[in-house]
Amino acid sequence: MTKKPFINAFAATLYIVAVASFMFYGSKLFGPEDSVLAPVAMLSLFTLSAAIMGYLFLYQPLLLFLDGKKKNAVNFFLQTVAVFAGTTVLIFILLLSGIFK
Repeated sequence: MTKKPFINAFAATLYIVAVASFMFYGSKLFGPEDSVLAPVAMLSLFTLSAAIMGYLFLYQPLLLFLDGKKKNAVNFFLQTVAVFAGTTVLIFILLLSGIFK
């Protein structure tokens, strides 16, 4: 894990891009699946994603907090969230602009 909130936020964005791409192209490759494994796979992916995002967003701030650097921990977390929010806004702008149609 890096000590740079920008890299952590961009890693979260890249993870989301990878999962979304797999879901988009995976449905075209495998087709609709009517079995109990589809919901199991989705719940497993949701759980894995929560763990990965928790790690990317909270690991360094938690270490700082436990070291007694509470202000640094809050700043690190807020910077990570701010960069991620910026990338999220950028994605919505690109989506609404119609560039990728």
